[in-house]
Amino acid sequence: MTAVGTVNVVLIVVAALAALYLVVALVFPERF
Repeated sequence: MTAVGTVNVVLIVVAALAALYLVVALVFPERF
């Protein structure tokens, strides 16, 4: 895997975590 591929994977993981956090914050607003 190249450096560019590694960066792309990291960005995808970060984006997925951010999206998941936003969904959880919308579903359970009383916890935030």
